[in-house]
Amino acid sequence: ASSGTTGKPIVVAYTQEDLEVWATAMMRSLAGAGVTEGDIMQISYGYGLFTGGLGAHYGAEKLGATVIPASGGNTERQIMLMKDFGVTGIACTPSYFVHMIEVAGKMGIDLRKLPLRLGIFGAEPWTPEMRHFIEESAGIKAYDIYGLSEITGPGVACECECQCGLHVFEDFFYPEIVNPDTLEVLPDGQEGELVLTTLQKMAMPMIRYRTRDLTSLVTEKCACGRTIRRISKISHRSDDMFIIRGVNVFPSQIETAILTEGKQLLQYQIILTREHSLDNITVNIEVTPEMLSDKVSAMEDLTKRFAHAIEKIINIRVAVKMMPPNSIPRSEGKAKRVFDQRNLNS
Repeated sequence: ASSGTTGKPIVVAYTQEDLEVWATAMMRSLAGAGVTEGDIMQISYGYGLFTGGLGAHYGAEKLGATVIPASGGNTERQIMLMKDFGVTGIACTPSYFVHMIEVAGKMGIDLRKLPLRLGIFGAEPWTPEMRHFIEESAGIKAYDIYGLSEITGPGVACECECQCGLHVFEDFFYPEIVNPDTLEVLPDGQEGELVLTTLQKMAMPMIRYRTRDLTSLVTEKCACGRTIRRISKISHRSDDMFIIRGVNVFPSQIETAILTEGKQLLQYQIILTREHSLDNITVNIEVTPEMLSDKVSAMEDLTKRFAHAIEKIINIRVAVKMMPPNSIPRSEGKAKRVFDQRNLNS
């Protein structure tokens, strides 16, 4: 099933042949990112009915790597597993790994001193700034992987060690980019909505399935030597977008502003409200202990700087609230950032 972050989860079916194709796609994904049979892979996606954990597990096993099926949750135990077993690779959502970095710091464990050397991160959009934070904080290479349950799960496309786009396994999946409004097929290199057709799926074949993910097709030969087409990093989802005062805003834009101004990844929430028919946006940003100050003027200046950084990107006035450390709930899966409290029928 899909993760079901909104509404009822989508149920998907697989034949034994479908599972073999999935395992092969994931094996290629991991191998392309540099995973070998000598690696110890910790799978920290959820298992159960979520496709993330199972897909990564199947692929790592098929590759011959040692697999630790950690699943999600119990972050301190995850970090101890990582340390005790000499884990060299991890697969999870990028937001959960950021949480791991935070918890490891509280435990007095520097991830940069562990054997961990790479991470395969997916299931949610993440920014280049988040990649930089992860790589600098954990001393690893962070690779993007793409997939969705309706098509097969993770393994539709993945970055190679060049980190210059995600290779689509075109013998399994046929990609097209369309205008999300007119469904017109767009030329290579132009951003639009990714639609996918499964070429070997037996139980639930999909024809031109609309993913709602915005990206572009890259046709130039990759430096790694592979000739299959790539998709650029997913910038955002069309259905993640919210409209406020007539302006289209994506959470990734706000995250970029926070990362740029804060020089590190800070937890945040976006709250949308409506008062007297006027939409308002409030961004709650959790400060680190180092950012706290007894001086009211210092905290006011910090608030203004973050507000200015966000407004500069989205061109809308925002209210920023600085929150105490550890006040914003952490997520073990996909991070929920936007809370729309507007009554859009009023």
